[in-house]
Amino acid sequence: MSFSIETRKQEIASLKNADLDLLIVGGGITGAGVALQASAAGMKTALIDMQDFGAGTSSRSTRLVHGGIRYLKNFDVQVVSDTVKERAIVQHIAPHMTQADPMILPIYDEPGTTFTMFSVKVAMDLYDHLAGIEGDSPLMRYANYMIDKEEVLKREPQLNPTNLEGAGVYLDYQNNDSRLVVENIKKAHDEGGMMLSRIKCIEILHDEAGKVNGALVKDMLTGEEFEIKAKIVINTSGPWSDLVRATDSKSSKRKEMRPTKGVHLVVDQSRLSVPQPTYFGSGTDDGRMIFTIPREGKTYFGTTDTDYEGDLENPKVEMSDVEYLLKIVNKKYPSAHLTIDDIEASWAGVRPLMAAEETDKDEEVDAVSGASDAGDTSAPSAVSRGSSLKVAEDGLITLAGGKLTDYRVMADGAMELIVDTLADSFDKKYVLRDSSKIKVSGGDFDSDHAEDEIDRFASFEVKVGITPEEAHEIASLYGSNALNIFKRAEVIQPAEGLSLGETVALDYSLDEEMTLSLVDYLMRRTYHILFKSDNLDNVVPGVTKVMADYLDWDDAEITRQQQELADVIAESELVELKKEALVVE
Repeated sequence: MSFSIETRKQEIASLKNADLDLLIVGGGITGAGVALQASAAGMKTALIDMQDFGAGTSSRSTRLVHGGIRYLKNFDVQVVSDTVKERAIVQHIAPHMTQADPMILPIYDEPGTTFTMFSVKVAMDLYDHLAGIEGDSPLMRYANYMIDKEEVLKREPQLNPTNLEGAGVYLDYQNNDSRLVVENIKKAHDEGGMMLSRIKCIEILHDEAGKVNGALVKDMLTGEEFEIKAKIVINTSGPWSDLVRATDSKSSKRKEMRPTKGVHLVVDQSRLSVPQPTYFGSGTDDGRMIFTIPREGKTYFGTTDTDYEGDLENPKVEMSDVEYLLKIVNKKYPSAHLTIDDIEASWAGVRPLMAAEETDKDEEVDAVSGASDAGDTSAPSAVSRGSSLKVAEDGLITLAGGKLTDYRVMADGAMELIVDTLADSFDKKYVLRDSSKIKVSGGDFDSDHAEDEIDRFASFEVKVGITPEEAHEIASLYGSNALNIFKRAEVIQPAEGLSLGETVALDYSLDEEMTLSLVDYLMRRTYHILFKSDNLDNVVPGVTKVMADYLDWDDAEITRQQQELADVIAESELVELKKEALVVE
């Protein structure tokens, strides 16, 4: 089913005269999960987001479906059990987005260490048991094991040998966060939902009884404002949750979010060689754990965790973030001698953490997922990653908080409430499908043999002339939808300046993924800006020409798009911070 700018125009026209069952405000991973379940249940559903799908928090994570092994240090067994079980479900429904990648956890004999050699083995054994990695499980090949200091340094020769005792190795998963969002969105659209990016909620509307019945919205592409009528409105806007609630004149204005900022930096693997994901304590008193992760010939590392009160749409990497991460990574990898000039790309994201609970008497509270709370919440890293489901007196539902791994179970909790409300208040009955069995777009293959299936999809390149390397990348990004892309190669010629693989992937993305800007494609549909920045100059002209023709951009729009892209690239490459560092020197 087409999902393009033409689809958008048609669905906006339909929305102006529709009476929806459910309007979802916020198109990150939480809203996408709700949209998929609602659409699959047959509800008349629409989702809107003022930006691109997943342009906020959901494209700025550590890009892991992380099991949370560190919680076992505090005996938070239930938290880890819930997390690893949910992780397995996400891997099943989105097998091309969630790929096994065992993690090394080096153990150092130093004050404040998270684990000892003994305790990490106990934790990993329990972790495997909770994750079902035992017996005849297909995951048994990823069972945890210990390695000594010599083996650790053989694998990671740049790692600091001082006080290193050895390491544990256990199963974790890499993830493509922004594409996980869009694959959920595409599936929701296939199930009949109307999914619209760049539509901003201006005001929550009410009926004569003062109950929520829709929203006044603005098309951010045309400037047009119009009303969308809906029986139920749910706010899934993550860090923007308080701002959306502020558009509801009858809802509490108490601040409920405590956003924190996380930063990641990207360098070439020739500067920091990390053969597999590695996880270690920051070595400071902040309680943070740091990841160093290989990807696309690069290594990225993070994350920071600081309270944030700035621009939610455009959180920036600051010099203090860079200095913090470089200090830690250079201590753990002393021969790297990384400086700001080594950073090729970066990203900053805002986590939608919940503020300390002070429940309003006019609100019903139902926590739908939990996470460890370290007790003292003065430090950002100690704030719970749990989620919250609330219903205001006028009926506005807000689903906030949580982690990427929890998105499906968060949606489950919200959908149970929505189904009950539609039945009780509107006499409309729906039966939810088992969301653990609803594959996202591109996920229609055997998740137990995901690597083999992706290789099988990639083999189709032989028939169409795409290089094996590009074919495997396309299969990994698009899963079973790769076959649609390869089929296009039978009738499409390479665009000027682009390979055949890039040309057909872009053509598919414009037709089927609501790709509306250069940044949409180069940052979130693909990872060109983040992990292929050294080839951007070669790709951008061809991508611009294809998109300008497809989307009918005039010269002014082409210039605006190019400037927006240049600004995003400069921000990612830390151009201004590097100038600042040069002046200081």
